[in-house]
This record gives sequence, structure tokens and C-alpha cells, in this order.
Amino acid sequence: MAPDQTEELLDELVELAEAAGVDTSFWGGARDRVPVDALRAVLSALGVVAGTADEVRRSRAELELAPWRRLLPPVVVVREATESDVPVHAAHGSLVAVWIIAEDGSRHEVPERDGAREVRVVDGVRTAKTAFAVPTHLPLGWHTLHAEIGGRTAQCSLVVTPGRLTSAPPSPAGSGWGLMAQLYSVRSSRSWGIGDYADLADLASLSGAQYGADFVLVNPLHASEPKPPVEPSPYLPASRRFFHPLYIRVEDVAEYAYLDHQSRTVVEGLAAQRHPANLDADVLDRDSTYAAKLAALEAVYAVRPSPARAHQFAAFRQTQGQGLEDFALWCALAEQLPSDAPEWAIEPRGPHGLLASERRAGLADRIDFHCWLQWLCDQQLGAAQRAATDAGMGIGIVHDLAVGVHDHGSDAWTLAHVLAQGVTVGAPPDMFNSQGQNWLQPPWHPARLAETGYAAYRDMLRSILRHAGGIRVDHVLGLFRLWWIPAGAGAGEGVYVKYDHEALIGILALEAQLAGATVVGEDLGVFEPWVRVYLAERGILGTSILWFERIDGVPVAPEAYRRDCLTSVNTHDLPPTAGFLAGDHVSLRESLGLLGRPVEEERRADAAEQESVLELVRERGLLEQPGQPSVQPSVQPSVQPSVQATVEALYAFTALTPSSLLGVALVDAVGERRTQNQPGTVDEYPNWRVPLADQDGVAVLIDDLPTNARFASLVRATGR
Repeated sequence: MAPDQTEELLDELVELAEAAGVDTSFWGGARDRVPVDALRAVLSALGVVAGTADEVRRSRAELELAPWRRLLPPVVVVREATESDVPVHAAHGSLVAVWIIAEDGSRHEVPERDGAREVRVVDGVRTAKTAFAVPTHLPLGWHTLHAEIGGRTAQCSLVVTPGRLTSAPPSPAGSGWGLMAQLYSVRSSRSWGIGDYADLADLASLSGAQYGADFVLVNPLHASEPKPPVEPSPYLPASRRFFHPLYIRVEDVAEYAYLDHQSRTVVEGLAAQRHPANLDADVLDRDSTYAAKLAALEAVYAVRPSPARAHQFAAFRQTQGQGLEDFALWCALAEQLPSDAPEWAIEPRGPHGLLASERRAGLADRIDFHCWLQWLCDQQLGAAQRAATDAGMGIGIVHDLAVGVHDHGSDAWTLAHVLAQGVTVGAPPDMFNSQGQNWLQPPWHPARLAETGYAAYRDMLRSILRHAGGIRVDHVLGLFRLWWIPAGAGAGEGVYVKYDHEALIGILALEAQLAGATVVGEDLGVFEPWVRVYLAERGILGTSILWFERIDGVPVAPEAYRRDCLTSVNTHDLPPTAGFLAGDHVSLRESLGLLGRPVEEERRADAAEQESVLELVRERGLLEQPGQPSVQPSVQPSVQPSVQATVEALYAFTALTPSSLLGVALVDAVGERRTQNQPGTVDEYPNWRVPLADQDGVAVLIDDLPTNARFASLVRATGR
């Protein structure tokens, strides 16, 4: 191929990619050009053929004509009380009737907007694109848009979303505050070695009633594998719609009280075997706890429920619908088949495929068991949220939503029709990981998700918000674009794929508004500035982490922090503040080969960045100058005064910001310094397996928190 033809083809490929929603360059400190091979691989995952020049041109034409071949779009998402148009494509000169059936059953005619027509020839037919005006008086919710022309009909979902989320404002006394915790690591004397839903209720009740907290933000509680071994990362779940039975408190299940003597002895013995693990401050053992709980829950499941309980369970299954049945089927199958078993590849795959149809009836009992486990999760999560609000919390439990799911999990199987194949998501190289990250998760396929009216996305949000006062969306930038990595490529060899953020953010705001919940978006990392402005306009709170808040490398004064955000000193991807001040993150990354420059250079840069923040804290009179003895009365002689004083001063600094919410990391409140997660690693470090301990490495239980002086001192330091 001649050079000019090569350049011409490259330009056409770039045009095709941009038309398909693929970002052909990205901000990575500078504007970088995406490799051609990566573009082609990602286009293939989107179903766009681009191997040759002719294929590129045909695909470009197909993309342009696709909407003209539809009577209605696949879905329409609008903002309430805002003028919006629906494009309708039909033969030129034909009469089209368009109307809406609202959720309440009422009918609303949709008028054609005068003069809003465009005509072109499509497949030999003169076709008109006509704009119809959506009524501005429609209420929030999920409605159905209909169109009819000469006996041909079409319909799609019409979603009316809030212009701005206004539900669940912070405490009227001012900005609210709350704890941030990894639930699995927070045990009590009654736990089975892993924190559970009852521990969550106790943590919320304690922090709300005794300290006036407004929320408890926890790690994702999404479902994992149905039996051990289980994936330790809560950010790599099997399903984002359903919950992890690992967190069930067995003794709180109503039927536990009616176990026969022999069964009760067995269950009590299982609990007794796991209780000593609550004091183990080394590494958490999920698998042993899960195995013991499943054995105990099998015994409890065998107890005949009361008529009322049986009715409640049946009602739960009916409410959750086919999605729950399909998830339970996957659990039953996954108990029998390893993830690499050839049966999973039998076509067609998924809950409507051959494997499912052959085995569903025979697995009815196991399906019932796994539905029952989800019902228990639902009940205990509801109890935790009630405990939070009963303790005076203005928000309550804030759940975390992971970016995606495991590629061999339930959602990957049941929702394959709306997930892209042959790619995974991650992050491009940045200052914390010079190699980039591959999270090994299949992404939503933008077009296919829209074709289904965003049903899977809606159902996921509804499930999480069912018993929540808020939701934190991890990597909320993924609702705008995601870093797609072709199979076999390095993490840095990816491409950004765009999503319809107006639809995704709008539906998120709608479901949160209907649930009365607050939404926090984790908007850290590489992004374009307008994204944060857009989120704030929609009422989605952002996230500010003290160490990252800089302009041109200079730490931001507290008054300049955003109002619409959750501000904290720490995040789970950094060591607790005591460890961060000691440079533990540099040592860890150096030991794992994750540094992009010599370790001494990294330490000097890190120390300089820390010092620039600490100097700003000193200027506000919150921290003594180096070398001066501490005069803060809150410092206890039994702990390291300089470390505790510095940690408290940093949180006092965040309290000076106008931010709507302040987050206090539980690890900082008890003196822990070990990193919970090191991005870019799997088993090289015990990610997500570090139990809560104090500055001396002694396990801290929820039972200890009411009288924990360090905990109380940090809360006082924030002025709460």
C-alpha cells in the first residue's frame, strides 16, 4: 500500500473509531495517540469490522445508517421538566402516531415538532427523520414510548430522570461525617473470623449514637463464588446485583432458634472453631469462615419456616424476579463445575442456553437454597440500615459499587448479551502505577446495554439501594468512558471507549432519588475537567483526598475544596495515614517492582509532597513545628504522640473545608498502618486480607470501640 493510501486509511479508521464511540487519543499528562492495533481490536469487541479499507468504509456507512433504519431509538433518557426531542425515522410523507404510557398507566400524546425534519434515501427509500416533543410534565420514572405507522409499531423505554439529585441531604447541622471501613476486616467477639452484617449494624449504631456520625461507608458487599475458595477482592465480584452470604450472621437467622439439639450443637461447634480467628491480626481467612458458615446455614435451611416467614421468602423471590433465579442457577452450577469446565462453553451460553435448560429442574433445591441466602442478606442489610437510622444517622449505610465483575462470575454468564467480549477494563499508566492496571473485568457493551433499555444497570442499582442511605460509585469516570484493554495486550495498550453518560448518570440519579439516597462518585485519576462540573450539576458528590488535592503541584487551601464532595485524608488504595506518613507505600511499591524511578528519588519526592501539605496544616495552627513537643490535650501517652497528633491535625484540616461530607477512615481512628490494597498486584501482597488492628498490631474489635480513647480523640479532632 502506498504511503498516502496508508495515511488515508488511518484517517478513515480514526473517523470510524470516533463514530463508534472510541476515543482515538487520551489525556495521559499529554495528548497521546492510540495504536492502530488497539483501535481495531476494540472496534471488533464493539462488533465493528475494520480489518481492511473496504471494511472500514462499509462499517462507517452502517454506523451512519443504523438509526435511520429504526422507527424509534432503543431507549430515550431525558431530564424532568426539560424540553427534549425523540427522533422518529419513517418513510417520507407517512403519518406517524407517537404516544407515551406512563408508569401509572396514563396515556400522553407526543406531538411532532414543527419544521423539525430531515430527509435522506435509506436502502432505496426516502426516509424522514422527524422530531417529536416529549411532554415536560411527565413524572420521574420509567415510562414506555410507542410509535405506529401503517400497522408497523415500535416501543422503547422512556426514562425521566432528575435534573439534579436532591435526595438525602447531609445533616442540617452542617456537613455530615462518617466512618469508612472494610467490613470484612471489622470483627466483633461474635464474628466468625470475618466482619458481618450484624457487625455493620453495631458499627453504625455505635458511631451514630455515641459520636453523631451520619453514615458508614463500606467496601462492596457484592456476591462472590458460591463456595470456597472465594476471590478476596470485593472489587472483583461474581455479581454486582446480589450480595455475599459470607457476611450473614448465622445466629440472627430466625430459624436458628428452632434447630434441634444435635444440629444446634454442630452449628455452635462451627462458631466456636471460628471465634478465635477474631483476635488474629495477621491475615484473614475467608475460605475457612465461608465453609463453616455454609455448613451452618445448610442446617438452618433445613428448619421448616413459619407460614409468615415462608410467605416473606416467596414475596422476595417474586420481587427479585428472573434475575434472582438466574443468579441462583449460576451458583448451583458453579458448585458443581469449576470455572474452566467445558460445560460453560456450550452454546448458546447463559441462563437461556442448553446447559441451563438441561440442569435447571434438577438443581431446583440448590436454586432455592441460594435464593434463600440472598433473602437472608436482604433481611440483615435492612436491619443494618434501620440500626443506622435509629441511631440518628442522616444517611446510614453507604454501599460501594465496584467498576465491574469477574470474567468467570455470575454476571459475566447471565449478562453476556450486554457485556463486551475479548476485552477487559483497567486504567492507563499513572503516577501510582507506571505500568497501568488491568482489572480483568468485561465492560458493559454501550450499544447492547442501550438496546435493553439499561435494564441490567437499573436492576443492579435498585438492588444495592434497596437498604442503603447512599452509594459510592468506584471510578465514576467509567460512566463516561472506560479504558478497554484487548485480550493479550498490556495494561498500557488500551483505548478509552465512551459511554452515554447522560443516560448512565441520569439513571443513577433517578434510582437514588427514588430510594432517597446520596450518591458519591470516586472521581480520582485521569479525567477531563468538565466531568467534575457535570457531576456537580447533577447532584453527584465527588471525592477529595487530602494528599491529591493540588493545583500545579501546590496543596489546595481548605477553603478552596469543593463543596459537593466527600473529603477525607485517606483511601483504601493507600496505607492508613500513619503508614503513609512513614512512607510505607513507597517501600511496598519498591519491593514489588512497581516504581518508575529509583527508590531514593521516589522517597525524596514523596517526602517533599508530604511536607508541603504538613506545612499548610501548620500554617493553620493545627500542628506544631517540627521538634516542638506536642501540647494537644487529646494525645494519649500510651501511643506515639507525634504520629497521632499529625493524623488528628490532618483530619482537623479537612474539617475546615466546605465539603458536604467528611470521611474518617476507621484504620486511622485505631492506629492501623498496614496497606489494605496495593493496586497493580494480586497475590504479591495480601490485598483485602488485612484485619483491623491498632498501632501495636493487636486486633481491634467492635466491642473495644466504645471505650477506645484514640477513636474518640480523632472524632474530637474533626470538631464533630
